[in-house]
Amino acid sequence: MHISDLAAEAGVTVKAVRYYESQGLLKPGREPNGYRTYRAEDVAVVREVKALLSLGLTAEQTYPFIECLRAGNDRADVCPASLTAYRTRIAEVDRRIAELTELRARLTDLLADAESWRTRTP
Repeated sequence: MHISDLAAEAGVTVKAVRYYESQGLLKPGREPNGYRTYRAEDVAVVREVKALLSLGLTAEQTYPFIECLRAGNDRADVCPASLTAYRTRIAEVDRRIAELTELRARLTDLLADAESWRTRTP
């Protein structure tokens, strides 16, 4: 299948497929005329990468999931390395939540102080 067919079937743009390829997530074949060719299995890979990127994983963090699929598993997240990648992303989200919670508390304090000061001055 050609790149445009893969993109359409997987629900992404051709540009996204080229990006995934540049990140080493796809390894297309080449026709004699230089056109890229993809296997039917690449549709599942592209869909999985798209889903993982939407969860905030980086392209590099998707490697274990892709390797899991390529190993013949029906799901990309049943391998130990995939589970580790999930845990790593959850820890990153937890850190970000803590940072945002602290930021919100600081902003709330500043707002309360500013409102209090405003009501004290004529």
